[in-house]
Amino acid sequence: MSFVKAKEYLKKYGLENRIMEFAESSATVEEAAKAIQCKEEEIVKTLSFMVDDRPILIAVAGNCKIDNSKFKQEFHTKAKMIPLDSVEELIGHKVGGVCPFGIYDNVRVYLDISLKELNVLYPACGSSNSAVKLTLPELEKLSNYEKWVDVCKNIF
Repeated sequence: MSFVKAKEYLKKYGLENRIMEFAESSATVEEAAKAIQCKEEEIVKTLSFMVDDRPILIAVAGNCKIDNSKFKQEFHTKAKMIPLDSVEELIGHKVGGVCPFGIYDNVRVYLDISLKELNVLYPACGSSNSAVKLTLPELEKLSNYEKWVDVCKNIF
């Protein structure tokens, strides 16, 4: 159902033709990059956390990891990922298909600066075998993000 929800959301913006569905899983960064035939950093990992008893999503480049000290500095709490079996209930998408659109209204979305250097981005599209091709301005618009954050480990 979450794939349909994400697809309907993208359809409002005329972007449903950019959605890709795969015969194989694209649930992990490695699987998605292989299915799409792109670089791992171009995959948008959308990570689910609880902050002040509210679910949030942080979209980061596929080759990045959360830096716990930066997260705590930004959100004034320890990084606490939502348990896998609660993600769909709190966000609206299952793990492996979480994306920053077609989600529940109470979910706040943040974009990590690791995405800023990329020309093309591939977030999931509500299922573990889908993705959508977007530009950074499109991701900003579609995600209704709260703000840009810097919560990932520096990669060199």
